[in-house]
Amino acid sequence: MSALPDMSANNVTVIGDVMLDRFWTGASQRMSPEAPVPVVNVSSQEDRAGGAGNVAVNLAKLGLTVSLVGLCGDDDHARALRSCVEEAGVRWNVMPCAADTIVKLRVLSRNQQLLRLDFEQSLTPYANDLFVGFAQQHFADADLIVFSDYAKGSLALIEPLIARCRALGKTTLVDPKGQDFERYRGATVLTPNLTELEAVVGTCPDDATLVAKTEALRSALDLQAILVTRSEAGMTLIQAGESPQHFSASAREVFDVTGAGDTVIAALAGCLSAGLPMVEAARIANRAAGVVVAKLGTASVTPDELAEIAEPGPANRMSQGVVSATEMLDVVTNARAMGQRVVMTNGCFDLLHPGHIAYLTQAAALGDMLVVAVNDDDSVRRLKGDDRPVNAVADRMAVLVGLASVDYALPFSEDTPAKLIEALAPDVLVKGGDYAVEDIAGHESVLTQGGEVIVLDFLEGHSTSRLINRLSD
Repeated sequence: MSALPDMSANNVTVIGDVMLDRFWTGASQRMSPEAPVPVVNVSSQEDRAGGAGNVAVNLAKLGLTVSLVGLCGDDDHARALRSCVEEAGVRWNVMPCAADTIVKLRVLSRNQQLLRLDFEQSLTPYANDLFVGFAQQHFADADLIVFSDYAKGSLALIEPLIARCRALGKTTLVDPKGQDFERYRGATVLTPNLTELEAVVGTCPDDATLVAKTEALRSALDLQAILVTRSEAGMTLIQAGESPQHFSASAREVFDVTGAGDTVIAALAGCLSAGLPMVEAARIANRAAGVVVAKLGTASVTPDELAEIAEPGPANRMSQGVVSATEMLDVVTNARAMGQRVVMTNGCFDLLHPGHIAYLTQAAALGDMLVVAVNDDDSVRRLKGDDRPVNAVADRMAVLVGLASVDYALPFSEDTPAKLIEALAPDVLVKGGDYAVEDIAGHESVLTQGGEVIVLDFLEGHSTSRLINRLSD
């Protein structure tokens, strides 16, 4: 797992629909006598940057140099929005136009959103060739361009903007809207949520369908990748020429999803601009979303919060070693809350040999944590005969956790670990040897829950039985 990269030397331009998010907060202790609605005694008002402005603020909070480009009115709301943006350290490069600034007003009481009122009009008439030329002036110094489309009209002519970015060799990330994804052809990465994706490709009732349809869309639009945000199901990354990657949802508690997509694309953009590989950037973006949904309103994630999740400190790490099934379930739950990818395998591991070492090393490389389920002594006898195991289960597990590749080992007493695998629900189930996926114990539950089942080759010329025979000669 990669540590959070230093993003302070990087420059990102955010282009899209800017808006003011305004929050009215107060106590609500009675119902209105005029209608069955609560009465809120407003006691405070807070303004925050919304839409593309929130993406820009998220990036600035991560330490990047950020320029915000868009359209808004020349009014008091625009001045309030500019103040929010510039206080976060973002450069304000928003073109004024004759439209009123878009405002989303939320009424809250007891930390719950009771009502949202939107004040907006289409910006499409003002997103003309003049604006395209204005936006392109802010490409040269940017390491990466983010397009934040909220379907308000600022990106009505996004096609020439993407084409220009591509001509300049700029990485482009797009948070899309609407059903016409053809507009985003040639971008580097699209970050739709599942609802937005299904509006374009059709219903995706399972992971296999999701992967197939997303890959077809990626290929058709000449994109390098699509990162699909899936709410409580986490995220799925589809890249050209790479295996699909599924990331479990990392939020311990969902408090408010406002602006979560903005945080995802900001964290992804920041990590990519700093040179992190796509998979690691997506993994950190997934963790960032888990942080921000635990906050109220349009929020951002700080470098300290993100670094703590990218590389959990001692307080967040469970002790590694031999554990019980109950303890392992707690470990896996905590790992998922931190966005970690859990890999699981199983076996007797009676006498470790180079084949085991190579196989376990490969398995560990598939995720953040390797869990090994070990047949207890009675289970080994039923499988291998009365003269096995050579080493007791406690000794076998102690040796396993002594390996750098193995994080946890736990025993199971059944002939197969299928029930244990179903309970732990690993992201990846691995087996070594000449197996078909359908013959691997626990494969059905892993695949049903959106995980992967992978067969790895053992290093030829090594086996426990061969070692035992040589010792008995």
